[in-house]
Amino acid sequence: MISTLPATAQSKPDFNQDLPLHIANLTCVRAGKAMPFAREEMSAIDKAPIKAPVAVNFMGLTTDEQADRKHHGGPLKAVHQLAPATYAKINAEFSLKVRVGTLGENLTTEAVNDLPEMTESTVCIGDVFQYGKDSFDGENDSVQLRIVQPRRPCYKINDQIGQFTKVPNIAAWVSKQGISGWYFQVVTDGLINADLPVYLIERPYPFATLETLWQLANSKEKYDAEVIEPWLAIECLEESWKKVLAKKIL
Repeated sequence: MISTLPATAQSKPDFNQDLPLHIANLTCVRAGKAMPFAREEMSAIDKAPIKAPVAVNFMGLTTDEQADRKHHGGPLKAVHQLAPATYAKINAEFSLKVRVGTLGENLTTEAVNDLPEMTESTVCIGDVFQYGKDSFDGENDSVQLRIVQPRRPCYKINDQIGQFTKVPNIAAWVSKQGISGWYFQVVTDGLINADLPVYLIERPYPFATLETLWQLANSKEKYDAEVIEPWLAIECLEESWKKVLAKKIL
């Protein structure tokens, strides 16, 4: 019986400060077009850096495409962000040189003010980030995004990296590590481009790190209701994750 969260999965205190908090700068914005891919399928996983500001609406970047709309894209997968450290971990594990941006993310950030990077251990479900000006009343053209779920790694990670070198099942390893990034829901439409400041403006669930969610959802253990029920009460958490968590209750 497990009645408390794993000690290693507690949210880092660094972002749990007075908000809004300038936590990062946006270093790259990427979008892609659906193109022929492995297994005679189409994919837009190859996303190129965008130099000019691009509009973001409830479906994501207006210049971005998703070939498989059943598993990618839509209002609850509108924008994808992935920590650059993911690539360092993959490259170290498999002796590769996979470049940042290979795995289909739209946004890349860099930490500021001696704060930690945005990673699965430092961001939470429900966090709202503003990519833009230091005005938070919704009256400017800055984009506001809310984290609603992790990204589930799929076989396309294997196919994408396999274009460059023969490797084992990287997607399974990434899934085990829980380092596949996260999806945003768009709160406020606007324009986005590289070099914008990134502010954390809302943190309603400081316990709900993506690292913790991943561990709970993928654990073979059962948990006391007091561990799981707070997650089920998170209105913005995508429903399929709630269904997985509900089955973990003792």
